[in-house]
Amino acid sequence: QVQLVESGGGLVQPGGSLRLSCEVSGFTLNLEYYAIGWFRQAPGKEREGVSCHSTSDGSTYYPDSVKGRFTISRDNAQNTMYLQMNSLQPEDTAVYYCATTPIPYNCEVVAGPPDADYGMDYWGKGTLVTVSS
Repeated sequence: QVQLVESGGGLVQPGGSLRLSCEVSGFTLNLEYYAIGWFRQAPGKEREGVSCHSTSDGSTYYPDSVKGRFTISRDNAQNTMYLQMNSLQPEDTAVYYCATTPIPYNCEVVAGPPDADYGMDYWGKGTLVTVSS
């Protein structure tokens, strides 16, 4: 059974940083064979993608709202993905979800219109990030 477990969320002041982690278990192959993504959903808003990386074509995606502040990374051997978030602002407040899907996958899907799953097969349950003074 595939499981994704996020950690690292919490309350942070504006301008602060957080690092989210997502441990993946239950895969036959290691994370190298999967595209990874982070998504968020704020109250009353649709789920949006905030980062994506695919090993099948090397594509990476960040929306303009987080570009230069958020960085996605992975440790394939540990089957763990990360989202480093810097210069956080109140508008970054949301539940953050990690997701993954077997390659091939092009991160342009995440850049497209809001979607229920953005073509990602596996999702975590989410971790709340609150940016407030």
